Amino acid sequence: MLTFGNGCIVTFMKWLLTVFALLSATASFATQPDGFREDAELLERLVKYQYAYLDRLPNGNFELTETLRAEAASVQTSRELIRFAERALMLLADHHAITGASLSDSWAVFPSYGDLWIEKRGDDYLIEQVRKNSPASQEGIKPGDRLIAIGELPVQDAIDTFWRDLGVIDESGDEAFAARVLAAGRRDRPRTLTLQSPQDNPRVLQLPNLYSIDDAERPSISVSNENDSLVIRFHDSLGRNDTIAAFDQAMGQAINDQHIIIDLTDTASGGNTVVARGILGWFVQEPTNYQIHQLPAEKRRTGIDRQWIEQVLPREGKYHSGPVTVRVGRWTGSMGEGLTIGFDALGAKTEGSRMAGLLGAVYDERLPNSQLVVKLPVERLFAVDGTPREEFVPTN
Repeated sequence: MLTFGNGCIVTFMKWLLTVFALLSATASFATQPDGFREDAELLERLVKYQYAYLDRLPNGNFELTETLRAEAASVQTSRELIRFAERALMLLADHHAITGASLSDSWAVFPSYGDLWIEKRGDDYLIEQVRKNSPASQEGIKPGDRLIAIGELPVQDAIDTFWRDLGVIDESGDEAFAARVLAAGRRDRPRTLTLQSPQDNPRVLQLPNLYSIDDAERPSISVSNENDSLVIRFHDSLGRNDTIAAFDQAMGQAINDQHIIIDLTDTASGGNTVVARGILGWFVQEPTNYQIHQLPAEKRRTGIDRQWIEQVLPREGKYHSGPVTVRVGRWTGSMGEGLTIGFDALGAKTEGSRMAGLLGAVYDERLPNSQLVVKLPVERLFAVDGTPREEFVPTN
């Protein structure tokens, strides 16, 4: 089993992307051009078959644009397949649907490598939240600032160009989704953004992309005291099994019945349910429901619904009876959101803003000829009261 030290999950993800690229290159060496084309043309059927959120799409169906259909028919190499798959998945306007391999100039994965949460309000594109300790925050960008331009294009022109390039011509593209992707930028270059604060003149800023930032020395969690509370903050580490041991050590500092604050505002890259259950297990004394799963693909195949409840179990010798508050924000993503609805089911308070709203649980789907991995939300996830995870709102 691989274990990882105190290096940040961001560094691990960079390593993982490199491994995926090498594996893809190895598989593609023996793949003929027709195999790459077949995989490209298979992608549309794969999404229709497995994607859990088809109801979000026009007419409840996934269809390539004519532009992308022509691209699929012309794919002959591994690089062309990766580029096509990235572009095709953009039609989902789903930050959780990505490819397992990427190119040096691919768009940044958002929200993992983004620092500006942007929403459209009327005709304006407003900064709703800024990621802490990011290039954007260091340049003084604040919530309420307006995004005016991306590169040399006014923001609306940049967004329209983004969707037209994919063949979307009926103005049905998700504008806020595109704004967030464009503002995060491409992986191999800085970003040039023009922003305007209320009552100030526009500022043109050049910001590094988040792939260029090495924060390998950041620990998986940090612990502090806030009044009489013990604060445990996760640093994008919910995908690392050694985070469980770090959390156990942190909980060892808690006194009886002390208020625990779980800070998940820096968990944009998600994680896995093993870590989540390891954390939640500290706060239950019997098997307790923490989230609901649903598998639409099985109903498509059989006509029969499939749904099940996942539980968290007590951990031997580890229990804390004190109150818990969970802090969340736009950079609480995927498993961070799952952990939040789990704590909510246990009666913890939740405070902050809406979370990233990442859809469902992701499965790795491997295309047969090239072995390219496509990461798709295949399961729908719900809080135990039936609220879709992506719609959960903190109580405070």
